[in-house]
Amino acid sequence: MKKIAIFCLAALFAACSSENNSTTTPPDVVTDEFIRGADMSFLPLIESEGTVFKNNNVPEDPIITLKNAGCNYIRIRIWNNPETSSSSFQEVKTFADRVHQAGLKVWLTVHYSDTWADPGHQTKPQAWQNMNLEALKTAVASYTTEIMTQIKPDLIQIGNETNDGMLWPEGRLSTNEANFKALASAGIEAVRAQSTQTKIMLHFAGMNGSDWFFDKVKDLDYDYIGLSYYPIWHGKSLSDLMQTMNTLGGLYNKKVVIAETAYPFTLGFNDFTNNIMGLTSQLIPAFPATEAGQSGFMSTIYNTVNQSSHGIGFCYWGAEWVAFRGNTASNGSTWENQALWDFNNDALPVMTQFRDRN
Repeated sequence: MKKIAIFCLAALFAACSSENNSTTTPPDVVTDEFIRGADMSFLPLIESEGTVFKNNNVPEDPIITLKNAGCNYIRIRIWNNPETSSSSFQEVKTFADRVHQAGLKVWLTVHYSDTWADPGHQTKPQAWQNMNLEALKTAVASYTTEIMTQIKPDLIQIGNETNDGMLWPEGRLSTNEANFKALASAGIEAVRAQSTQTKIMLHFAGMNGSDWFFDKVKDLDYDYIGLSYYPIWHGKSLSDLMQTMNTLGGLYNKKVVIAETAYPFTLGFNDFTNNIMGLTSQLIPAFPATEAGQSGFMSTIYNTVNQSSHGIGFCYWGAEWVAFRGNTASNGSTWENQALWDFNNDALPVMTQFRDRN
């Protein structure tokens, strides 16, 4: 599917006579580029603690490694006022500048929380705790405007894994549908007011229930449907994934992105922090937990999205989350066996799956 261009057709008329020698300048062409992304949100923290990433056993900026492999978007989460600098506004702004300077695009995941927002947790920022709906709408609009003017993302998520809305309880979708839509609209309108180019995504974790969610938000002004797909949580059928993408994309006339996915290259571990994946039963049988299996899984993800009638890209989550605090740390990484760098922090063969196939 390729790079899909939406052409704004405009005629250029040049007069052949002396009476009319004017021309009409065509408007900008708006292009939907196939997204080959990696979430690198932990990178500033990991680098601050001394970790050096390598490519072919030679130290290399991991953003450059990804860029040279074919990655074109770096996904970064942002928290409102976290306890530490990790995922804070200033850290994300600095990181986003680095990504843009490297020639990649920034995909920003706005959690509208001081910490992780997910299907089971959508906690309002502490500073917003006592706000009523109108005040929350104003806060969302103001915060999103600040993000747009200072960080300038190319793609922005209004919320993260908003299966049941955000900013609970006021914005809980199952109990306060109108409120959630009003809050999401406040963020969307703030984006549109600042940029005609930034793409807007709404994000649902998984497939089960995604039809309910996207039917609820069908009247909102957004560009991309975002879905998470992890075999451990969302089933082992890639054909179901494609069917879901095609169904949702067709029903709501949207492009669909696999906003999060990952797969292990081993079931081993490199620190004393329990890993999310460590059992053979958690795997798709066709893809063992080996370097080749990880690469094969991502190749199939790429093909699934590429062959979907509505697919427009994917993003690898936890790409950088190696065991950065040493091999005896109990507060290190739950994901080092699913990272894109091995236990020696050297780039894995799966990197080749970011190359452009279109």
